[in-house]
Parts: sequence; structure tokens; C-alpha cells
Amino acid sequence: MAAPRRKSATPKTATASPSADAILDRALTLADGAGWDALSLSALAADLGLPPADLARHFRDKDALANAWFGRARDAMLAAPPRGFKRQPVRDRLNILLLRWFDALAPHRAVTAQMLAGKLWPFHPHHYVPMVFDLSRLIQWLRDAAGMGAMGRQRQIEEIGLTLLFLAVMRRWCRDESRGQAETKAYLAARLAGADALAARWFRGWVTML
Repeated sequence: MAAPRRKSATPKTATASPSADAILDRALTLADGAGWDALSLSALAADLGLPPADLARHFRDKDALANAWFGRARDAMLAAPPRGFKRQPVRDRLNILLLRWFDALAPHRAVTAQMLAGKLWPFHPHHYVPMVFDLSRLIQWLRDAAGMGAMGRQRQIEEIGLTLLFLAVMRRWCRDESRGQAETKAYLAARLAGADALAARWFRGWVTML
């Protein structure tokens, strides 16, 4: 008598692991409720139904999540420029680019401010030291995207000026609870106008660019 055939097991459908973008989005949502400091990687992994090791393959720590978030802002800043962008004065080009950066982060402004505070924690030099280089790279991208091609001393002063401008605006933005970031936009416009006038005194070449 032939042995009864065994029913073939139905293959289980593998659950796709969430993408890095999906993980970041979920981390931001959880942090909106609990705060960035309170968010733990183990809790994030459990919420996503992932073993911590799988999460670590995407992000080695929370600072890597924060870097990915700021990377989105950089990409938004460097997206294809609007029509007629190159014909606008440098001041207006900088305004467009910087607002793109801040607008990209605006949906999670409070969490972003908490990320920055976490990066500056004195006992975490592995976070705040790389941040200095990240800021420098961001300013270089900003200059390049704005078409600021000066060399020598003028370039050095532009880099310092843009860095100070960016940090001042970011400090104001972190506390800005106005509708549509109106306070930040007004502050940025005023600072750019002041830098415009100051640069015109220092560099005659800048005047032709503006």
C-alpha cells in the first residue's frame, strides 16, 4: 500500500524589511510624541518589528538617524533650482536655498532642535566633532549652489560670513513657533540685506554679482 502523500507546506511570505527612509520616518513620528532624548533604538526596533541587529545595519546609532534627517534637508536645498534662479541676485539665491533647508526640517522642528542639542552634548565628542565638518561641507554646497565662485581672501570671508549667518538663523529657527516660520524668514531676509550692504563695502566685485 502506497504511503499517503504529505501535503506540501505553504511557503511563508517573507516580510520585507523597512527601508532606511521608512525607519527614519517612524523614528521622527515616535520622537514627536516622546522627545528625541527619550527615543531608544531598541524601542524603535520593537515598534518596527525588527531585531536590533537589522536596525543597526541601517543606522549604527541615533546620531546616524539625525544625520540622515539633515541629509534630507541638504538634498532639498540642492534640488533643481527654480526657473530664472541664476539671474537673481546672490542675496535672493541664498535666501531660496537656505529656506529650502529649513522648510525641509520644519515638519519636525522641535525634534530637530533636540537633535542639535544632543549633538552638542559635551561628553559626546564623536557627535559634535564630525558636526563641524558637516557644517563646513554644507556651507561649501551652499556657496556652490548659489553661484558664489570667489577665490582667495574674498572666499574665506564669504565662508566665515555664511557660517555665522547660518548658525544665527538656525538658532532663531529652533525657537520659531510663528505660522509658516514667518519670524525666521523675516530674520533671514534682514540678515542677508545687512550682509549685502557690508559686502558691497568690502568687495567691489560682489556688487556686480548682486
